[in-house]
Amino acid sequence: MYYNAMPEMLKNQAAEVIHRPSRIEKSSPPARNRGKSPSPFRMRFKFHYSQCRKECYSMIHKHAYRYRFYPNSTQAAVLARTFGCVRFVYNWALRLRTDAYYERQQRIGYHATSSALTTLKQQLETAWLNEVSCVPLQQALRHLEKAFHHFFAGRAKYPHFHTKHGMQSAEYTTSAFRWNAIVQTLMLAKMSTPLHIHWSRPFPKGTTPTTVTISRDVAGRYFVSFLLEDEVTPLPVTAGQVGLDLGLHDVVVLDSGEKVGNPRYFQQEEQKLARAQRCLARKVRGSKNRDKARRKVARIHVRIADRRQDFLHKLSTRLIRENQTICVESLRVKVMAKHPTLAKAIHDVGWGTFVRLLEYKAAWYGRTLVKIDQWYPSSRRCHTCGHVLDSLALDIRQWTCPKCATFHDRDVNAARNILAVGLTASASGETVRPTRASACVGATQ
Repeated sequence: MYYNAMPEMLKNQAAEVIHRPSRIEKSSPPARNRGKSPSPFRMRFKFHYSQCRKECYSMIHKHAYRYRFYPNSTQAAVLARTFGCVRFVYNWALRLRTDAYYERQQRIGYHATSSALTTLKQQLETAWLNEVSCVPLQQALRHLEKAFHHFFAGRAKYPHFHTKHGMQSAEYTTSAFRWNAIVQTLMLAKMSTPLHIHWSRPFPKGTTPTTVTISRDVAGRYFVSFLLEDEVTPLPVTAGQVGLDLGLHDVVVLDSGEKVGNPRYFQQEEQKLARAQRCLARKVRGSKNRDKARRKVARIHVRIADRRQDFLHKLSTRLIRENQTICVESLRVKVMAKHPTLAKAIHDVGWGTFVRLLEYKAAWYGRTLVKIDQWYPSSRRCHTCGHVLDSLALDIRQWTCPKCATFHDRDVNAARNILAVGLTASASGETVRPTRASACVGATQ
């Protein structure tokens, strides 16, 4: 089990020790004459084996620890200027690169925009850019370069301009902040006092942040995110295996029959949100009352998102801790969200976020996450005999197999099929397809 989880380099070393006998092994006596003392060959393989286990069980990951902080009036003014300058530089560089391509068919990269930024800061009209730290401005150019890289790779849309009404952020590297690990204080550039941070969870000892990101959400809350490299110890190996069926009435249905209900956080706050939005629509644009109403609407949205995020984090952490292999179906949430009547409920349940949490937590803690094909008929297939129905309406939640007369709960049956085909795919190392999966599962059963 541990050998299969070894990194490729260490696995090759261990295989070399196993298949290539050494001089000591050739001259060693037969096994019946050795007694209880271990041979040098076994000691040598044990060393490589422990090296592989140590490598597998001490992985370094980049972690982002996010905390809320409360700036004073002076710090809030500095951050407001920094957010505005970062937004201005990002939009200016985006316009510069866009015009250069469409007017002169010329591509401008990060280095060209960085040189142009130096000239821009020397002009009298934009001399106010020197009032803030230069590091967040350079990081804004790097973020734009990364956005174009993702666009040309086909992973994202064309970069868009940033507005002052959305979330604001500024990134500081090690040269633009001072971190005191003893008393845990953070002081940013252009500031004379440290930030008042609320330490909601312990900060890892013996680590130094490489990047600090300051952000302000639409509700006016300030957050600081520390990016650092931390050692993550995978969880102990367990025999648990689970198949998950995602739904709207129940967020997750396990193959054991357990159903985790849908809290429907948006539906709980929908009437309150509607009243706040109607109040916002009656306010005069540009007035302070409209800004207060906008913040009230934003606080409701933030409350919904925070409660949903907390629920999904707790559920995914529990599943990762209890099971070694997690099998889940692949869903095209963006396509399903275009449903004329179920779009709001699909957005509220958070399937995409839940699967994303399972993915990175499984990678951190040594678990296996198997995603089966989206076209596999998990609900229409009988997990007892393998019979597949021609069609099954969405409103039918229970059905009886016409071949073996087994009574099925639709979601529990789907979860059991997902687990069976996921284990088959994990053992064969292939992508699950509907036709192939039916044959594989039938042969297994």
